[in-house]
Amino acid sequence: MKNTYKLLFVDDEPDLVPLVLQRFRREIRKKNYQFVFAENGVEALNLISTDPEIDMVVSDINMPQMDGLTLLRKIPEVNPDLWAIIVSAYGDMKNIRMAMNEGAFDFVVKPIDFEDLKVTITRTINHIKLWREAQASKKKLIALDQELQIANKMQQSILPSVLPEGPNFKIFGTMTPARNVGGDFFDTVKLPDNKIAISIADVSDKGVPAALFMMSSRTLLKGSAISKSDPTTVLEDVNELLIEDNDAGMFVTLIYGVFNIDTGSFIFANGGHNPPILVNENGNAEYLGMPGGIALGMFPGFIFEDKEITLEKGDQIIFYTDGITEAMNVDGELYGEARLIEFVQETIKAGDKDLVTTLVDSVHEFSKGIPQSDDITCLVIRYDGPSKYQGTPS
Repeated sequence: MKNTYKLLFVDDEPDLVPLVLQRFRREIRKKNYQFVFAENGVEALNLISTDPEIDMVVSDINMPQMDGLTLLRKIPEVNPDLWAIIVSAYGDMKNIRMAMNEGAFDFVVKPIDFEDLKVTITRTINHIKLWREAQASKKKLIALDQELQIANKMQQSILPSVLPEGPNFKIFGTMTPARNVGGDFFDTVKLPDNKIAISIADVSDKGVPAALFMMSSRTLLKGSAISKSDPTTVLEDVNELLIEDNDAGMFVTLIYGVFNIDTGSFIFANGGHNPPILVNENGNAEYLGMPGGIALGMFPGFIFEDKEITLEKGDQIIFYTDGITEAMNVDGELYGEARLIEFVQETIKAGDKDLVTTLVDSVHEFSKGIPQSDDITCLVIRYDGPSKYQGTPS
């Protein structure tokens, strides 16, 4: 923020220049103010257009060539951030009102009381400072928002845009961040022998720190999935790697499993995540019992457990993060696990197979009027039974 403010006085009275310089001599010596002068609006506009350092205009109303009211109307065309004080004859409230309507910040009356003028200038300078600080903050926020939008696009780009599907199965997934960037993610990795690694995760915290930890977790998980054979080993490997460089003390809950598209087998390990729902084609649904596990990134040497289920024709597994179950409505009610399983049952019975879209829409409808407080992520495997097709899934 600048220390010396340049003031432009506009008045056709010749005695004004030495009088202003004399009355403000202390402020001039302290380099608080610098003064320039013009005798009419035309000269003032020329100075304003050629000198961007001018911070404030103090102008008389009645002047030759261009009066003060006309000058006020034209100033925004040259410098919309310039502030003005108008000087008018005592009691001339009509012109004062017109000046304020034209954008003058304040006014003083003639004959000028220089102590009152100093107070008015100081008050105006203070508002200029606040205005410029606000403008600078606004620019920073705009720049930050643009950066966050880019970060959002980058984050969305690392989520799988095309999910595997085949003649006998399909995988659906979506993630809606609560902020520009989020801490949830889901992923799939094609493995040998017609198997697919599937994961869904929720990082502690929100915003940029969570997004960075999310990207690190996803990268480690994907790398381990390619090189390790079973879910427990993958989680143990990723847990140790996250702990090595986790000064922020963040953690991630997740489910990681391997889906065999030929047999319907799904072997999974639990990193302290919400239990998924298994639903059949008749709408019968239940929460899966979870193998032992804790969130990753906190405790070294933890031994995870796994569990295997076999999907039947028409079965679906719904994975989700707590942005769904903990969504709140205007009455303070949570969407909750009971409402979630009831919705899944009714949706399947109604013949709607696209659980991802309808479920997320249901959560948004439930919490209408309340800002989204957490990332909303959902991943669904739909299995249509064993297939004669033995090729690689698309």
